[in-house]
Amino acid sequence: MENLILEGSAKTPSVKFDAGAGKLELKGRSIPENSVEFYKPLNDWIDQYGSSPKTQTSVDIKLEYFNTSSSKCILDLFKKLESINGKGTQVSINWFFEEDDEDMQEAGQDYQAIISLPFEIIEVEEI
Repeated sequence: MENLILEGSAKTPSVKFDAGAGKLELKGRSIPENSVEFYKPLNDWIDQYGSSPKTQTSVDIKLEYFNTSSSKCILDLFKKLESINGKGTQVSINWFFEEDDEDMQEAGQDYQAIISLPFEIIEVEEI
């Protein structure tokens, strides 16, 4: 399976989905003009990955900021990952937020309450 690597921009996060390592990372800002269009290839990739996932899949979310339409798309990604979890694989989410960024910390807590996956909220100095 091909990895999904997208360079980040001022409006879109960098994406590093490594099927071989079972590591998925979103990093940066997510304020694309069309969130559904931006996240579609990510969702499609996770669908394909879900047919033969690694026994351990680690998802690192390192977003500085995201808009409302991105939040729904991120939730959709998490729900797809939820469906992979437990089929001989363990999916875990690591939600990183910069110290003193209460909005991103609370966003992580909101997702943690909705998603039934192991979910760590990790404070870092800088993303």
